Amino acid sequence: MDKSLHLIKLSAGTESVDSLAAWQEQYRRRFDDGLPRHVTRMWPKRESEIVTGGSIYWVIKGLIQCRQRVLRMDEVDRGDGIRRCALVLEPGLVRTMTAPKRAFQGWRYLNPADAPPDLPRNRQDEDALPPDLAGALAEIGVI
Repeated sequence: MDKSLHLIKLSAGTESVDSLAAWQEQYRRRFDDGLPRHVTRMWPKRESEIVTGGSIYWVIKGLIQCRQRVLRMDEVDRGDGIRRCALVLEPGLVRTMTAPKRAFQGWRYLNPADAPPDLPRNRQDEDALPPDLAGALAEIGVI
């Protein structure tokens, strides 16, 4: 059983898993290591529990739809005196079973028991259901 702590985050402005992947592909080219990042103002106090196998679960259109493993956390200095945390992520998104999630600000910790399971490997490349349909089916427990 997975004992690593996870994070959950809204992917604001993202329309689909594919659009998140496209944005990350473009953004990660800015860095020498080519790894995608998500910069946040708050530094997780439970960092050691996250970087030992934890993931960030992405909420897109009100549904948890995918995750990425968190590799490490780097300090970001934008010259304004505010310490920021770059969540350095494993490339590629792993699609999960869809689960509804209400809007919230920032990121939150996500216990492994509350994380939706990954879709089976043979379903990772399937076209996603429209968000409204996926949300309705997830709410009644069909998916």
